[in-house]
Amino acid sequence: MAKTTPNHKLTVSGWAAHDNSGVITPYTFKRRVNGPDDVSIKILYCGICHTDLHHVKNDWGITMYPVVPGHEITGVITEVGSNVKGFKIGDRVGVGCLAATCLECEFCKNSEENYCDKVQFSYNGIFWDGSITYGGYSEMLVADHRYVAHVPENLPMDSTAPLLCAGITVYSPMIDGKLHESTGKRIGIVGLGGLGHVAIKFAKAFGHHVTVISTSPSKENEARQRLGADDFIISTDPKQMQSKRRTLDFILDTVAAPHSLGPILELLKVNGTLVLVGAPDKPLELPAFPMIFGKRVVKGSMIGGMKETQEMLNFCGEHNITCDIETVTPDNINEALNRLEKNDVKYRFVINVGDKKASL
Repeated sequence: MAKTTPNHKLTVSGWAAHDNSGVITPYTFKRRVNGPDDVSIKILYCGICHTDLHHVKNDWGITMYPVVPGHEITGVITEVGSNVKGFKIGDRVGVGCLAATCLECEFCKNSEENYCDKVQFSYNGIFWDGSITYGGYSEMLVADHRYVAHVPENLPMDSTAPLLCAGITVYSPMIDGKLHESTGKRIGIVGLGGLGHVAIKFAKAFGHHVTVISTSPSKENEARQRLGADDFIISTDPKQMQSKRRTLDFILDTVAAPHSLGPILELLKVNGTLVLVGAPDKPLELPAFPMIFGKRVVKGSMIGGMKETQEMLNFCGEHNITCDIETVTPDNINEALNRLEKNDVKYRFVINVGDKKASL
């Protein structure tokens, strides 16, 4: 179902899934030539997100094959369009989930273009010219400069890549919850994985007391000793959950598997907030009483706008925050996806796309 337009004249090598087996194989395709509002980027690294796994297997029923995944991209600018300001050849940059928005709605004008009703994503989307977008599992990318961010000079490009999705996904709801405006709040992080581990880093950098809520007792030492969490609750232990009732101001739920929100809500103080950033494929159980009796709020959040994404990267540069990664070469993408499905990674796979020796 590959779709291009006449200005797609650049032949690019990448890696794609062609059916719901999800198997990734080498794929040569066309990208558009660099336009007046575009920058061309030599891709160095691309993170592997759980969303990639859902798309290659068409778990959500929306995949347009062949699909070239990847929306956690870092690289170097090689060409700049005539209308582009603020970027130059050689700049270290990142591209996340966004490829295009309407630029005219209230959300676009308020730097919340991620909530634009016409948003199109970096892969498996439909760009302004009608072509299907292809992501970062490839050697280069042409992107509208309005959806590109600068990577601070002190941050390594490999462990910065997942910040373009995982990082902004957990940073944005913290800013929305005004966790950057004061210190000493009691913050809960549900799930210790690709999202959860970087959420701990942000919450600690903002100066808060951090509790990890997990089904895995084996993760306690990791959470406390290496990531700096202050407390750890085993969510399957009723005694522990009961002892921590009404102790948390804000909870960020990063879990992508179906689970009940009732016990988690009971951990919140009155007027507390629970934000969902995981994306389970089945509806979650949300009992009314914990909300009613605690005047609690449950809300969702999806990545962030470009202004906020740049602010997040700048914050990471100031506080030396990166993701904990395992780097793989392109010939190991399928193995990495299989391991990701089993949660066998600490905590994010990143493809070394710039490794010229690697070929699937």
